[in-house]
Amino acid sequence: MSQTPTASSPANAQKRYEVHRADLPLSCPLPSMALWNSHPRVYLAIEDEGGESQCPYCGAHFVLVD
Repeated sequence: MSQTPTASSPANAQKRYEVHRADLPLSCPLPSMALWNSHPRVYLAIEDEGGESQCPYCGAHFVLVD
């Protein structure tokens, strides 16, 4: 990922995230984010969507870079 969030960072703080195949399966919020103040986890089919996917809850945009 371009900026690695930590468990202490707020979930969904950015609107664009770069992810790698090693991060799959992709979910929002990402596993490394704090979940207490976020929406329910949703899995995104980024490979089936041409390498880009958008979270239906928060609108975060994910881009597969490899």
